[in-house]
Amino acid sequence: MTPRVSVVIPVYNEGAGVVRCLDRILREVLLPAEVLIVHDMPEDTTVPYALEVARRDPRVRPVLNTYGPGPANAIRFGIDAARAPVAVVTMADGCDDPRQIDELARLVDRGVVVAAASRYMPGGQQVGGPRLKRMASRWAGRSLWLLARVGTRDATNSFKAYDTDFVREVGIEARTGFEIGIELTAKATRLRRPVAEIPTIWLDRQLGESHFDLGRFLPSYLRWYFFAFGRRLTAQQLAARWAARRPASPAPAPASPAPAPDTATGDVATDEAAR
Repeated sequence: MTPRVSVVIPVYNEGAGVVRCLDRILREVLLPAEVLIVHDMPEDTTVPYALEVARRDPRVRPVLNTYGPGPANAIRFGIDAARAPVAVVTMADGCDDPRQIDELARLVDRGVVVAAASRYMPGGQQVGGPRLKRMASRWAGRSLWLLARVGTRDATNSFKAYDTDFVREVGIEARTGFEIGIELTAKATRLRRPVAEIPTIWLDRQLGESHFDLGRFLPSYLRWYFFAFGRRLTAQQLAARWAARRPASPAPAPASPAPAPDTATGDVATDEAAR
C-alpha cells in the first residue's frame, strides 16, 4: 500500500529507547504510513532495535543517511527518501505527541504546505526543558506570528508536517541542527503559501540525553528568523537563490535499511539575517 504519510525520525544512539517511541507511533498513526528511522552510521545503537521492530511491522524502515552527519542532514535525507505526499518530522525522545501525526498530515492533505504543532497557541503547552531555550523559542514564535505573519506561533518547533512536493520545490539549505522547521516556515511565508497550526503539549524527554546545542545552532536559526520578514518571492526566485547556495548532495538510498542520526528535543531557536 502506498503510504499517505511518511514519519521521519532522526536518531542518534537511542538504543532500546526507540522501541517505546515506535510502539506509540505504530499504535496511534491510523493513516497508511511508513516510519523512516534515519541514522548516520551502521553502528548506531538504535539500529538493531529499529530492525527488530521492522521485522514485525513492515511500516518501519531504517535508512542510512548519506548526506552527512547531524540532524539537519538526517531530516533532509528522510524527506528525500519519503514515498508519501506528506512528511511528518518527529523526534525519538517522546517529546512529541504521536496522536497528532494524522491530524497534521490531514492539514497538508487539505492544502497547507506546512502544518505545525504549536506549544504557544491556546491549548498548547511546553513542559520542562532548559529555561533559556524555552524563552528564546517562545519569543521567536510570538514575534514571527505577530510581525511576519508566518501562520504559526511556534515556527521553531520541529514537530511539523510538510507537503513533500513543496519541500522538493524550495529545497532545504540547513546543514547543522533542527532549523529546518523555521527554514521551511519562512520560505512558505515568503512565497505566500498556506501555513497552519494545531495546539500540542510538548514534554521534555525523560530518558537519554538531548543533543540540542543552542549556542551552535543559534546562528542558523537567526538567519531564517530574519529571512521570514522579507518581501514576497516567486518560486523561481527562491529556486535560483537556493541553487546558487546548494552544495552537491549524494542521491538518497531510501530502500536500504541502516542506522540513524541525531535526535534532540526537536526545538529550534532562530537564525542569522538572510539576504
